[in-house]
Amino acid sequence: MTRDREATGERILAAAAELFAEHGYDQVTVRMIASAAGANVALVNRYFGSKANLFATVLITASTVTAAIEGDPAEMPSRLAEHVAHRLRTGASEPLVRMLDRAGTSPEIRAVLAARVETGLVDAISARLPGPQARERALLATVIILGAGSLRRLLGPEGLHDADLTVLEARLETAFRACLAPAGG
Repeated sequence: MTRDREATGERILAAAAELFAEHGYDQVTVRMIASAAGANVALVNRYFGSKANLFATVLITASTVTAAIEGDPAEMPSRLAEHVAHRLRTGASEPLVRMLDRAGTSPEIRAVLAARVETGLVDAISARLPGPQARERALLATVIILGAGSLRRLLGPEGLHDADLTVLEARLETAFRACLAPAGG
């Protein structure tokens, strides 16, 4: 029974992530999510409580940048550069960034998004940074991460498709190292 519950929850999360990323929070209904997941509305509400709670849960599970943040802090600029370069060059889309772009104007959801960016990116990065002004440095790195997704969506996957991946990674690593280094470091 536990496996069925977990599988159903995963189907709901996957359907919600795809729909939120494609259409935005305001345009997606719980009924749409339930239908895409092969579940009923009551089940979605029982598992997640509300559409806003489901959205928050999707945000927590949707980001692929977490692996680039974790690990040896000295190598974080290199991992972040590789992650962003791959997304820019291949057109791979970060579900979190797509959801941020399509979140709509709901103050409730803006608060959920702001909290997710704070905890999932800014706090996660700053917690691994030695030295003063870690939050400020983490915010600068977050600008690059989120901006890269917006640029890719504006220009399409062709924008940097032909760029030399090694050169792209090296340039991004230089930018991340500059952002993340302590002042005078």
